[in-house]
Amino acid sequence: MKLRLIAVLAFAAFLTNAVLAHGDKKHVLGTLEKVNADSVVVKTKAGKSVEVKLAPSTSYISSDGKAAKASDLAVGERVVIHATPNGESLSADEIKFSPPGPATPSPSGGKPKQ
Repeated sequence: MKLRLIAVLAFAAFLTNAVLAHGDKKHVLGTLEKVNADSVVVKTKAGKSVEVKLAPSTSYISSDGKAAKASDLAVGERVVIHATPNGESLSADEIKFSPPGPATPSPSGGKPKQ
């Protein structure tokens, strides 16, 4: 239980840092729905799918804070993307990602939620 609480608090701190960024940048938070060579599609909490272009300058940071690469991204991972608007599209400056959280049991003791 303590480990789960620590993981939730660490991810909350991770998200808070992204939300407090400045400038004309946009933030996309959600779950990776598609990963392509030149873009990713993120499903937001509101259920909207948002495509974000990848650039050679895009930096990738894993949940442990270490540098990563585009090939480390996988469908189902949670992401916080710091992006620059380019007309109608978004170009990723930084992608922070973490693996999906563990399934949690329902309050009624039934099957775990996903």
